[in-house]
Amino acid sequence: MEVAGSVVVVVVVVAGLPQMAAALLEQGEDAFRRLFKYYKRRQPPPDFSGIVDFSRVQQSCKVLITPLNVTSISDKDASKAGLKPVCKWKAYSLEDYPGFMFISDPFLPGWQRYWAKQCLKIYPRKPNICNLDLHMSPEETKDLWEQSREQLRLKSPGKREVKSLLEKLRWVTLGYHYNWETKKYSPDHYTAFPTDLAYLSEQVAAACGFQQFKAEAGILNYYHFDSSLGIHVDESELDYSKPLLSFSFGQSAVFLLGGLKRQDPPLPMFIHSGDIVIMSGRSRLLYHAVPRVVPNLEGKAIPSCLEQTTTRNSCSDDTNYRQSGEGDWEICMKYLQDSRVNVTVRQVLGVGQSFPVESDTEKKADSKLYFYHQDSKEESDTEKKADSKLYSYHQDSKENQHKRQKLINEVVAKSL
Repeated sequence: MEVAGSVVVVVVVVAGLPQMAAALLEQGEDAFRRLFKYYKRRQPPPDFSGIVDFSRVQQSCKVLITPLNVTSISDKDASKAGLKPVCKWKAYSLEDYPGFMFISDPFLPGWQRYWAKQCLKIYPRKPNICNLDLHMSPEETKDLWEQSREQLRLKSPGKREVKSLLEKLRWVTLGYHYNWETKKYSPDHYTAFPTDLAYLSEQVAAACGFQQFKAEAGILNYYHFDSSLGIHVDESELDYSKPLLSFSFGQSAVFLLGGLKRQDPPLPMFIHSGDIVIMSGRSRLLYHAVPRVVPNLEGKAIPSCLEQTTTRNSCSDDTNYRQSGEGDWEICMKYLQDSRVNVTVRQVLGVGQSFPVESDTEKKADSKLYFYHQDSKEESDTEKKADSKLYSYHQDSKENQHKRQKLINEVVAKSL
């Protein structure tokens, strides 16, 4: 990874895993699955002390402050994406996870509102694809925002009510549309990638040393307090030399970062609203998961960073930014009081690469979508089936294991 400057070791978080979690890891076999279940469980609730929190300076556990390439993007270009000057970003890495980087909320005041609104109002629109397309017509899912806004506006906190379509949204795909069944991308299933999100991603990538990064595919995941994301690795892209970028808005999440093998014990950490995660180099193919979404640690309905509005200095005339109307933000706020939105952006193809020729069977499979989220109780039968797949997501045949090992070797060789 091309990063300017030296690396400084600092003390940032973690006083060690709680006793119960540490005991689970000592049991050895499939430590990731054990820890995933531990943090997911409701009763008794897990002990969240000791989870790495990059926003709070404590004792123990070494975390690295990672200098960024401050000359890679100008302050003006950063502000167009709603970002502070790179010199003001707080970027960290982990000693035993080369290629992993964590940027703690680098957004200018008010800009998280803009990105949250885009994720809820704009990106789910057709022609983009979402999970609701599995059982609804394109006309019915054409504009989920307009169909849900009044219902969300009237929503009462803590009261059980019929869910709006926006609250039933679980994922949206952008650019090259990921196929959940084949776990592949196809040149035949592509729509224009959002220009504002591409610009944001490319600025962040450049600051982290990846000046040639091109945003080609995106997956938006929509979480509620009863949602989780299973143990998996992102290996469907054809070029692993480019990073995986992850942006989060709304409530916080427990994120588990594992190793190159599925059973390797993971490191738990918090991801808060506005945080950005970059996985590259040796960390590009690490297993990871989100066992739980938790209320923001401030104890407010929404995090303080989402209460901020833009200032005149943080919104230039030549940007794509448009101040959200109070009506729009009221809807977003109602949604985010018990939800989290995560956006992952990837480059699918390397320079000069093209998609392999597909067989007729693969082309037929490309017309299908695959739903992998664990969802709420109202989808209990689906959840049980998904749960059986959750932990076998990448326990494939020996042929696939050999293929994966080859990919790992290629990534490691390129990162040296």
